[in-house]
Amino acid sequence: MQHGRLNCPGPVTRRTALKLGSLAIGSWGVGGFGLGDLYRLRAEAATTAAKPTAGRKDDNAVIFVWLPGGPPHMEMYDLKPDAPLEYRGEFQPIATKVPGMDVGELLPLHAQVADKYNIIRSVAHQFADHGGGHKRFMTGRDPKEPTGFVNDYPAVPSMIAQTIHTRRRGIPNYVCGTDNGRQGIDTFSFGSAYLGNSVHPFMVPGDPSAENFKIDNLAPSAALADRLDDRVALLDKFDTWRRRADKAGSMDALDEFNRRALELVTSEKARKAFDLSQEPEAVRERYGKHAYGQRALMARRLVEAGVTFVTMVMENPQLPGGLPNYVSYNWDSHAVNCHIFKDAEVRLPRYDQAVTALIEDLYARGLDRRVLLVVTGEFGRTPRVSYSKGTANGIMQPGRDHWPNAMSMIVSGGGMRTGQVIGATNGKGEYPTERPLTPNDLWATVLAHLGIDSEHAFPDHNGRPMPILPFGGPIKELTPTA
Repeated sequence: MQHGRLNCPGPVTRRTALKLGSLAIGSWGVGGFGLGDLYRLRAEAATTAAKPTAGRKDDNAVIFVWLPGGPPHMEMYDLKPDAPLEYRGEFQPIATKVPGMDVGELLPLHAQVADKYNIIRSVAHQFADHGGGHKRFMTGRDPKEPTGFVNDYPAVPSMIAQTIHTRRRGIPNYVCGTDNGRQGIDTFSFGSAYLGNSVHPFMVPGDPSAENFKIDNLAPSAALADRLDDRVALLDKFDTWRRRADKAGSMDALDEFNRRALELVTSEKARKAFDLSQEPEAVRERYGKHAYGQRALMARRLVEAGVTFVTMVMENPQLPGGLPNYVSYNWDSHAVNCHIFKDAEVRLPRYDQAVTALIEDLYARGLDRRVLLVVTGEFGRTPRVSYSKGTANGIMQPGRDHWPNAMSMIVSGGGMRTGQVIGATNGKGEYPTERPLTPNDLWATVLAHLGIDSEHAFPDHNGRPMPILPFGGPIKELTPTA
């Protein structure tokens, strides 16, 4: 992975954070933070949990595909073939199976399934830095500091996790897949701020397409089975002594925390949900035997198994042999990072394959009403193309910079009407001219799908009630059909 040659630092970890990916059996020792500790934190947070709301949809789920760095809207979902040359770029729009809907020529599989998703072209906000953009998008609030990735307010998925924290399905309620080394909670402003660590996602780092991929922090390996049996026996003996010593029974809750932690670590349901080898080879091939594709497939398996909120981060396209010097690590397509059009020729076919396979699979398996799919980044790219020497190759090349004034995304499933284009930008792709929306409207749609009241308030560090969203409402075009 070529982190070092990014001129724009992009979304990177700014402080040491709790990594749930480190929660292994071995961390149960004295002083370690184990799954029992996680459950204990969740119990302590119970006083701020949202009460179930009327119409709560307990079986509904969300898959949130995050494209950090800022995907190029004018190469993907909002092409402007009639714009001046310095705006329109090198690619042409292609027709889809939905009359009036077009996508970029590097997304031919999108064209074939266009009746199963919607394009939103008119979301905008005001934060052009990666840190500010991530925080603005993920929290639904203007950040106090427009740079950096440490949240002042909880990310909306953490507030969702807090709302459903009592849900017990033998599998985590909130899961996030990332590249290895990118699982720090602040890398993408996924932090939970004043809600605490108990509502961080269960992190799954690594490339699921790799032969040596494994989930270290879930089911114990065969080699650890005997050690686990010994550990359980030791805990039983210790707990018996402790209960005798604690006449007030204050340790009973800890026993419950450890029991639930042990259930998760040894959960056959969880192990199977993460095990992609359970899938037919033809299905894995359809998604793509690369990180993008296998993360998308894992997301589908997780929501089927009962996970409520799955985030899958798609950054490095992870080509065999490494990235060429004209391709960026993530979607941050400045000219100093990459040749934006050559980068797109490498990145978009993998993205096209993974996302459309997921969309088709959700519908084929009857998950299209229960599962809402959202695919987005933190902002778009500048409509006007700029040129600079690439940091890695020293060659003058085209790129686009950060642009929060207009961005495109797709949504699918959720029982909604699909095959729609929602909103529009001006002839140069600079700003919305129809149906202006914000990230809050998207989050309000997500919350409505889950049956969660967006006005429910959690107390902050000062005890002030803070609603999940300070403003925004569900996008009416995405209202589920009868």
